[in-house]
Amino acid sequence: MKEEIPGYTVAEAVKEARRCLNCPKPLCRTGCPIENEIPQFNHALAQGNIGEAYRIISQKSNLPAICGRVCPHENQCEGHCVLYKSGKGIKIGRIEKFIADFYSENQLSSEKLVPKTKGKVAVIGSGPAGLTVAGDLARKGYNVVVYEGESEPGGVLLYGIPDFRLPKEVVRREIKNIEALGVTFVCNTRVGTDITIDKMFEEGFEAVFIGAGTSVAKGLGIPGENLKGVIQSSYFLRMTRLFLDEKVDRSEVPVEEGDRVIVIGAGNVAMDACRTAVMMKASSVVDCYRRTIEFMKAAHAEYDGAVKDGVDFRWEHTPIEVVGENGKVTGLKVSTPEGEKILPADKILIAVGSKPAGIVISSTTGIDVDESGYVITKQTPYGMTTKNGVFAGGDIVHKPATVVLAMREAKKVAQGIADYIEARKLLGV
Repeated sequence: MKEEIPGYTVAEAVKEARRCLNCPKPLCRTGCPIENEIPQFNHALAQGNIGEAYRIISQKSNLPAICGRVCPHENQCEGHCVLYKSGKGIKIGRIEKFIADFYSENQLSSEKLVPKTKGKVAVIGSGPAGLTVAGDLARKGYNVVVYEGESEPGGVLLYGIPDFRLPKEVVRREIKNIEALGVTFVCNTRVGTDITIDKMFEEGFEAVFIGAGTSVAKGLGIPGENLKGVIQSSYFLRMTRLFLDEKVDRSEVPVEEGDRVIVIGAGNVAMDACRTAVMMKASSVVDCYRRTIEFMKAAHAEYDGAVKDGVDFRWEHTPIEVVGENGKVTGLKVSTPEGEKILPADKILIAVGSKPAGIVISSTTGIDVDESGYVITKQTPYGMTTKNGVFAGGDIVHKPATVVLAMREAKKVAQGIADYIEARKLLGV
């Protein structure tokens, strides 16, 4: 799949950066969840100093090439730009994407490795939260080992976001940059079965971060959802990714060529599922959402792309029953303002959110969760669970959110881990 939004040339990027007004109180910065120094990196780029621009970005972000592509810029930095309302807002996302891509593609001098003398930390999961904690702690001088259950690191960045939004070579490149900081990745290792948190402490880790995300998808709670042909969108996206990487056969992808597909939900995952189903040559793709378009959680750019791809959106269509014959899906009964009706379907993809898997938590003792299974954490040290030395962040604590919101919390947890280990040393524990 070709990336949908093309990158800037050097001349285009510099020209766009020079439009920045360098406001004394930059609203773009306050609109960014990690408070990136946007006017500063714009100024460096405008002067032609791309290396300095990257250095400024990397002070706040370990994943700039990813954030530049998948952040909901219209609701964050770009939406807060003083020029946005006039339709002339600075294209901050595309600038960040350009700086990160140029830095990596031209192999500009990387930062110096910090000696790993401050302690040993294990990170569970290599999604946005895990990668952020790993990168931040490595820069602080900690020896970090990341455990990942899949065959390569990346988590939802690799297996959950299609190439037209986030090319996989970009994810792999960003991970190599984090690896270059001295971070070790151990793949094909599932925490809770292959290794436990208790075992990690026995092996000398001084703290453990759980960033395993939310791997259990939510159901609809309606009759017929167990019929063959009802599929979680996250599974569909993952299998499509594995097929494109030539790791599984086409037959493993649950949407077949010619299928009539219905997607339930209106977040970014739903948009990704819709567009990927189109790419996999479904004969038709219909998205059903129980509310009106004003309540859609997906970025408008993602929605516009889905409409361009031919996805048929049905607003105020509430699923009430999956119908079928001989154990297989034949359609979806929905309630609409005009009454009930049945939409024909061969496959129904569910994209209504997810919740934490309990295997990591249940394989140890002392970690409390709330009634929905989300991990309970403390404010001091920030992000620590009810088990000393075990920290958590990202979707497993704050419920599914955007990449940059997971990063924001993870940065605070990384500091909490550093504070905890330092305090133990001062106390001689």
